Amino acid sequence: MGRSTADPRMRQFVDSLLSQMTLEEKIGQLNLVSVGFDVTGPVVSENVDENIRKGNVGGVFNTYTPVAARKLQEFAVNNTRLKIPLLFGYDVIHGHRTIFPIPLGLSTSWDMDAIERSARIAAEEASADGLNWVFSPMVDIARDARWGRIAEGAGEDPYLGSQVARAMVEGYQGNDLTQYNTVMACVKHFALYGAAEAGRDYNTVDMSMNRMFNEYLPPYKAAIDAGAGSVMTSFNEINGVPATGNRWLFTELLRDQWGFDGMVVTDYTAINEMIAHGVGDEAHVGALALKAGVDMDMVGEVFLKHLKQAVAEGKVTEEEITTAARRILEAKYKLGLFEDPYKYADEQRAKTTIMKPEYRQAAREIARKSMVLLKNEKQVLPLKKTGTIALVGPLAKNQRDLIGNWSGAGDWKQAVSLEQGIRNVADSSIKINYAKGANITDDEQMIQRLNAHGGELQIDKRSSEQMIAEAVKVAKSSDVIVAVVGEAQGMTGEAASRADITLPGKQRELLMALKKTGKPLVVVLMNGRPLALAWEDENADAILETWFAGTEAGNAIADVLFGEYNPSGKLTATFPQVVGQIPLYYNHKNTGRPYNGQLLDKYKSRYMDVTNDPLYPFGYGLSYTTFNYSQPKLSKSTISPSESVEVTVNVQNTGNFDGEEVVQLYVQDVVGTITRPVKELKGFEKISLKKGESKTVTFTIEPEDLKFYNNDLDFVLEPGEFKVYVGTNSRDVKEASFTVTE
Repeated sequence: MGRSTADPRMRQFVDSLLSQMTLEEKIGQLNLVSVGFDVTGPVVSENVDENIRKGNVGGVFNTYTPVAARKLQEFAVNNTRLKIPLLFGYDVIHGHRTIFPIPLGLSTSWDMDAIERSARIAAEEASADGLNWVFSPMVDIARDARWGRIAEGAGEDPYLGSQVARAMVEGYQGNDLTQYNTVMACVKHFALYGAAEAGRDYNTVDMSMNRMFNEYLPPYKAAIDAGAGSVMTSFNEINGVPATGNRWLFTELLRDQWGFDGMVVTDYTAINEMIAHGVGDEAHVGALALKAGVDMDMVGEVFLKHLKQAVAEGKVTEEEITTAARRILEAKYKLGLFEDPYKYADEQRAKTTIMKPEYRQAAREIARKSMVLLKNEKQVLPLKKTGTIALVGPLAKNQRDLIGNWSGAGDWKQAVSLEQGIRNVADSSIKINYAKGANITDDEQMIQRLNAHGGELQIDKRSSEQMIAEAVKVAKSSDVIVAVVGEAQGMTGEAASRADITLPGKQRELLMALKKTGKPLVVVLMNGRPLALAWEDENADAILETWFAGTEAGNAIADVLFGEYNPSGKLTATFPQVVGQIPLYYNHKNTGRPYNGQLLDKYKSRYMDVTNDPLYPFGYGLSYTTFNYSQPKLSKSTISPSESVEVTVNVQNTGNFDGEEVVQLYVQDVVGTITRPVKELKGFEKISLKKGESKTVTFTIEPEDLKFYNNDLDFVLEPGEFKVYVGTNSRDVKEASFTVTE
């Protein structure tokens, strides 16, 4: 699929087709247009209509449903000279119709089978709904919680991010793209988009090559190695050249070094946007993108407008255009569109596939796995199914926000609210006293901004004092408070960076008032990024991070709150104490003056007003039970550079519940020719333990796991001492060490 698998029959077919095509028709294949639609089918503007007829469109996106897709496909096949079918792409990010947790939430399950299953179900639904290409997975490493798109990836770690990238690609594509129920994946955003300065979307990225290769590129490469059929360009610049016009990135690295032979598509109008970056006018940036190795122009129509002239002026060659057209035609061939252009437009299949009960059940199970228990004092959780609950907060009855951002074709009206979930899971002997307590935000500008883009925020017109007073009254007459707080879905995702990542609006004031009642306070969080929760952590009795958990959110959260499921999620992005600590991530480097916690040590790398520690570290997450780790044992204390070493640890469930634990293995290369991180994740295993049960977990550290890119970009294993850390998160670990000989 994505790596060289040149099928001679495909080669012959595409060669034959290209030999019949005019220059204009080849350029037409490079044009990807957005076509909205209404219930009766596509809204085809005259321009798109005419362009399809002329063979000036290679693919469309934002059109789905078998009826709409078939209508456009028939138009293309019946009205163009060469009858070349269209690609149909869409933002299927965490489910298509059945919505799963946001990708950051999926990653906190640390369960690759569950993540792959979510992508497989998304592919089943999307392919039944007229689509054959999805703009996912997003594998950008993100270490800045201000960036809204942190919600869309797998967090801060390249090793975990690589496993998730592979699982997603395999889920979408299966092992045969010609099957009617698979879709072509599109890895994005190539590259480094998650490192935007100041966490501001579309902003500049600048980093050293060794950081790029060691910390940011691995998940993209893992997706390519898994066979991803397409790659999307990113909006940022790399080494001073916008990614979309960066020949080093797309030709030298992606194609020549990594062997990618699929197609490259830009992000939305990314070619046009190079003008504002300051690298040339429209004709120039179009030529730059084509020469860089870009095959398809999303929405901008720069190729359509300028490439013919560029050939005439000698700025690009027809051969370069032919190469781009070949890759698009090959993608269509791999999807089986030349054999049957209508294979993804089967109305009957859509009726029997979309939102099947078993898909909803899978969404519930996967959502439970993604939830992270951040605090649980005095075993407040799980709740008993008796007595009275004060269900308070702007998200307690909410459905709109539960499916999160980038939920594409998802219908929020199908989402199960937490109030409904509690009624479904707890029997009727439990009484719910509800109060909204606060709006998600009271900031008029924020409300206006969110609602202009589908936020659909329901704002209660009462004063915050009235709302808090009602919530306090409800709390006083209840046994326990469940406060459901967080962000609106539109506060994360694309173009949704926040400089202040505490709870928005009057939500913390609400929690402060509830705390004063003296009733046990359980905080349920719904959000798309790590938040700064120092007050909440100090004052709540229990905190459950649920992210935006998707269609089955309310049922899944209730399952966890009442102990039908013991939470097992672990954070994949560090939570800071305050926003000023960002960027904050576990696999940082030491400085020459590392701070060791001594208050009066002035000349150390530290803050005056807060410790360097995160609020919750990478890999952190509690359970209703407890786990005890033995000291890790190594099979050898000295190995040669070609040998592996085994690490074994015994883990025992020492609490009162059956539970799952993610056992984590970290390695530190103590001395290097370039400085190395304090620790790096190199393995993990999610195990299930009955109450009182023990298991021995064995990790094998291969020579490959100890290699890194040096400043010559050679992938090397340097001899010397290595420390091994095994534990329940990146902070709470037990240590051993071994040496690699010369």
